[in-house]
Amino acid sequence: MRRIKIENWKARMPKYEEKGDSKKLIGYDEVEESLLIVLNNLMASKRPEEIPRGLDKFRIFNRLSKAFEKADKSKVLELEETDYAFLKEIIEKDIPSTWGLNENISKAVEAFLNAKEE
Repeated sequence: MRRIKIENWKARMPKYEEKGDSKKLIGYDEVEESLLIVLNNLMASKRPEEIPRGLDKFRIFNRLSKAFEKADKSKVLELEETDYAFLKEIIEKDIPSTWGLNENISKAVEAFLNAKEE
């Protein structure tokens, strides 16, 4: 079992005004982010042909969904070793390098990767 503390942080999202074919930046909205959002975005950004298939992966995604929901309330993500290894592999293969520019994402990902097995 791995336990990862979930920290939330504020991020600024650009807000645009669209006129025809052009977009103009008109300001920023503040949104709350966390490791759970980062992991969800990584899983959701896979191309359809890269999405894991089969009953085993179906069960992993189901367990992850339940673990994420529980962690959203408790602020601790608890993962069995199989589920942790699955997410770790996604991070290692698919995380966009530009996300390293965001200090909060970097800290959250490192906390995930350094989680000790209990």
